[in-house]
Amino acid sequence: MERCLFIHGFTGGIFEIEPLSEYLKQHHYLTQTFTLKGHTGRRADMRRATREDWYRQAGSELEQLAQDGEGVHVIGFSMGALIASRLAVRYKSLVQSLTLLAAPVFPLNPGEIVKTLGSPAMLKNYVSKFGSTPIHANREFNRIVRESFDLFPQIEAPTLIVQGTRDHLVKTKSADYLEQHIGSTGKEILLVERSGHMLCYCEEKEMVLDKVHQFIQGASSM
Repeated sequence: MERCLFIHGFTGGIFEIEPLSEYLKQHHYLTQTFTLKGHTGRRADMRRATREDWYRQAGSELEQLAQDGEGVHVIGFSMGALIASRLAVRYKSLVQSLTLLAAPVFPLNPGEIVKTLGSPAMLKNYVSKFGSTPIHANREFNRIVRESFDLFPQIEAPTLIVQGTRDHLVKTKSADYLEQHIGSTGKEILLVERSGHMLCYCEEKEMVLDKVHQFIQGASSM
């Protein structure tokens, strides 16, 4: 049975990638999700978490899923895509394929986000989210972004890059950068015209889920 490891985003949770996880489970894949340290909704818990904690946790989950040496398809959303990229470099023999959903290579800053939000409700949600996230955690996220640039050329696993063109958190050029700089010879890119950041919940989510499934099927046969 093919195995898939999912990694959620910064200040998010399993819900962000749950539709895709359930979809692949229905297609007879063994799927595994987990919650990154500090992502409990409590500010004090996030203050104690570091990027090294997240790296170690993701690595441990991968090792457990591949404990008999079988390859794993790693799927990361937002910050989880950057952590997944690190796994693809550190565990080259275990990562069978890499799927990067809304990878924040070039994240928007809070000022730019305000300009792109379409409703007062969305604005209130993001102002609240930024205000409740410890400065320490934001610094750890930014360090992950910076550290990732050295990793992309080292990625050898087949890679699927998915980016919404209406994403208010990640600049669309992030996908182009990944396509140009990821070292793998097997790269695919999907730009989703009617999607913001939450690719698994967008208007075209069925297309996204089906594309990821097709990509993993292809990587499994390589």
